[in-house]
Amino acid sequence: MRRGQLVTRVGLAVAALFCGAGAWTYADARTDDGLAHSRERDAVLDAGRHSLAVLTSLDASTRESAAKSVRAWRDTATGPLRTELARTESEAGASARGTVTEAAVTALDTRAGTAKLIATVRVEVTPEGAKARTTDRKRLEAVLSRTVDGTWKVRALSAVPVADQADEPEDAGDPEGEEKR
Repeated sequence: MRRGQLVTRVGLAVAALFCGAGAWTYADARTDDGLAHSRERDAVLDAGRHSLAVLTSLDASTRESAAKSVRAWRDTATGPLRTELARTESEAGASARGTVTEAAVTALDTRAGTAKLIATVRVEVTPEGAKARTTDRKRLEAVLSRTVDGTWKVRALSAVPVADQADEPEDAGDPEGEEKR
């Protein structure tokens, strides 16, 4: 056998082994439970971000647009939150626009179909008849449930209190209680 043929055969053998290893890794990844869990977590995060943006927004420039916003609230909610929102009346007044700036899934149980999400939301409020907006930041925790059609909706929503640093003792950052030099 000539040297060129030997190099070619060795090269083909290495390429075949490389392709086989790649196929094995791909097949292993496709059946990985961790990958499925990651995809579900991403779906929860996307649904939660969208739902919180909807639930913190209200176009109340007219009664009709306020009714549309309230319907959108109900569409993103389920369970007790949806029941509570069903009692909301639509009136013209101040409008708000919520934008989720940060969000993270803190708990996910795919078997039970429940998840928890925390988020920071910037809410721009425009009082009725005013041009100037005020901006407020909110920290929220949402409990989401997977519905029978497989979508994630908000079941409960609560504000997360923000610790005021002015209330903390001066040595709060020093676990030993020692003075700084």
